[in-house]
Order: sequence, then structure tokens, then C-alpha cells
Amino acid sequence: MSYPDAVNLPFNATALAGGFTPLHPGAPDDGAPGAWAVLRGGALVVEERAGVLALPEGERPPWLPADREALLMGRWHGRPLRAAAISGRDPLPPSLVAEPFNATGERLDDATLTLGGMARQILHWERGSRFCSRCGATTERLQGSWGRRCMSCGVEHFPHIHPCAIVLVKRGNEFLLARKPEWAPGRYGLVAGFLDFGESLEECARREVREETGVEIGAIRYVGSQCWPFPSQLMAGFVAEYGGGDIRVDPAELEDARWFSAAAMPESIPPRRSIARWIIDRFAIGDRGPGTRDRERL
Repeated sequence: MSYPDAVNLPFNATALAGGFTPLHPGAPDDGAPGAWAVLRGGALVVEERAGVLALPEGERPPWLPADREALLMGRWHGRPLRAAAISGRDPLPPSLVAEPFNATGERLDDATLTLGGMARQILHWERGSRFCSRCGATTERLQGSWGRRCMSCGVEHFPHIHPCAIVLVKRGNEFLLARKPEWAPGRYGLVAGFLDFGESLEECARREVREETGVEIGAIRYVGSQCWPFPSQLMAGFVAEYGGGDIRVDPAELEDARWFSAAAMPESIPPRRSIARWIIDRFAIGDRGPGTRDRERL
């Protein structure tokens, strides 16, 4: 996977290289054959064509239960692209596989990942916005947008996209990585967290590092962002200089945190689909750390 600039990261629309034209809900759907972004839990249903995993294409798939709504998302290379969800109990024909978004092998290409991620984000919003969070009444769609209006109190709701700061802290040739207990054995990544009330993104990054590791950061700069549809985050990436303090891990958040270097890496770092890996590669090890190609598993 190659990404010369942060904007090209998987799950960002630019990764689709202009092949996708979004459509808002209510756009006419003539039922023509197209591509299908079907979610099965945390996986995307794909088929193998010429050695590549791709979205199923054609008429409405016979394996898609009749009671599952297919939502027209837009057009992919001029053909309709529809999103739908099935349960883990729904069978798939042998020609298809449910490929997890976080699969170790990263077999999904950037465009397929991005289309699947967009479908995941849209379906998450559609499921969670049917009722008003203020009064509990049913909502209706706002014409020409993904927004919804409460049919009782009139409050308008729009897609909830949650901003997060993710930060690489550097100390000379060393950099700070942290580990959560639920991660795969040996995996370390960057400190990250959700924006709090009254915070800028830079303040969020500073607070998260302090709270989770006890380390203070100095100069900080923004380096890029990534849509992260798990279920609906925007990751804002930063690189910061070490400002002081010793590592004191918050056990409620982390299992471990320590200083690494390009010559002394952890067993596993985040996969190349993530902005965390892009930041580590570009600003910590320059994609030259020994064995980095072998550390892409989750």
C-alpha cells in the first residue's frame, strides 16, 4: 500500500480517485445492476475476481434477505452502488467471503476499503437516527441530505462524526508508543482519544498523552487526518516534541507505554490502513525501520 500524502489514506474519499459520485437519500433508484457494499458484522462481503477481492456486482443478490433495505449511496464508475447489512447468521454462497475490516492480511484494496467504510458509516447513522434523541419520537428525512427532523418536536439531527486526536511524541530518536490490553499480543500504537468539551484538537492531544502516560508534550503540529468509520470518527493526527515527565501508565486506559526507536521496534504496530501507521512510518521511522513490512498485523 502506498500513500504519498495523508489525504490518500484509506477511508478518505480521495482514495476513490474520482470514481465515486455520492448521492443523497431520496435520489431515484431505477434498480439497474451495480455494485453492492454489504456488511456482515465487522466484515465486508466480497468476491474474488482475478485474484483480487472486490464488491459483488449485478442485480440484487439472491442471498440478500428480502426484508433488508438496500440504500443507494451513489455511483461507482457510473454504476449504482448500494449499501445493505446482513447478520452473521445469514448464509453466503461459496463464491463470497466476509472479509473483516481489520483482517491481518489487509487483502482489501484502498478503494474497496473506502467504499465499505462509507457504507458502514452511513448504515450506522441510518440505524441510530430513526428516533429523536431529544424526545424519542420518530424522525423523517430532510430532503437532499442525510439529516433528519423529529416529527414531534421539530429538532433537526445530522450525522454524528466524532473528532479524535492521535499523536506521536518524539524524544530525540525515540518515540512514545502505547498498548491497550485488548489489542493483539505485542502490538503497540499511538496515544489517541476523543475531543472533550471546550478543547481544541491540540489541547485534546496534550491531555490524552498526559492522562494516559504521565508525559508532557511541547511543540505540537498537525500532520493529517483520516475518516475512521468504526463507527464514525475523524482522526486528526499530530506530531509533538517531548516536553518532560516520566512514563506513568493509567491502568484504566493502557497496559503499557514505552519509548521505542527505529532500531528497537515492538513486535507489532498498527496496519497500513490506519493514520497511526502512516504517522509512525513517515515521522518516526521513515519507513526504514528493520522488519517493518512484517509488523503489519493487528
